[in-house]
Amino acid sequence: MSKTEDSRNETLTEKRHGVLATPTDLKGKAIRDIAGAMNAILADVFGIYLKTKNFHWHMSGPHFRDYHLLLDEHADQLFAMTDPIAERVRKLGGSTLRSIGHISRLQRMSDNDAEYVEPLDMLAELCEDNTMLATRLREVHDLCAEHRDIATASLIEAWIDEAEKRTWFLFESSRKGRSSGH
Repeated sequence: MSKTEDSRNETLTEKRHGVLATPTDLKGKAIRDIAGAMNAILADVFGIYLKTKNFHWHMSGPHFRDYHLLLDEHADQLFAMTDPIAERVRKLGGSTLRSIGHISRLQRMSDNDAEYVEPLDMLAELCEDNTMLATRLREVHDLCAEHRDIATASLIEAWIDEAEKRTWFLFESSRKGRSSGH
C-alpha cells in the first residue's frame, strides 16, 4: 500500500471514529453556543411537556373535557418539537441530551409535583411557562442570527408562534366570563 493510500485510510478512520463531529461550516464557538442553548431549550420543552401531561392526567372539574383535550393537544405540540431540536443540535456537530438527569440539570422551568392543583391554576402556570419558553426561544434566535445559523433560526420562528398560540389559548381558557358572554 502506498503512503498516500495509508494517509487516506487513516483520515477516513479518524472521521469514522470522530466524536460525533458532524461537518458544518459554522465555527467551534457557534456550535458550542447554539448547541448549548438548544439543549437548554430541549430540557425546558421536556419539562413543560411533562407538566402539561401531568395537568392533563389530573384535570378535574366542570370544564374537564375541554381542558383535558386542550392540554393533550398542547402536549402533542411540545413533544413534536423534541426530535427536531435534538436533531438540529446533531446537525450542527454538537451532542444532545442523554438522560432524565441531563434534562433536570439543564431545565429552567419549575416542576409541579403538588398532589392537587386547581384547574385554573394549572392553566395559569402553563400560560406562564409557555410565555417563558417563547422568551427563551427569542434569545436563542438572536444567538443564531449572531452566528448566521439561519436553519436553526427558521425552526425557532415556528416554535415561537406555537408557544404564543398555546399562551393565547391558555390565557383565554382561564378567563372568567361575564354573564353577557364577553
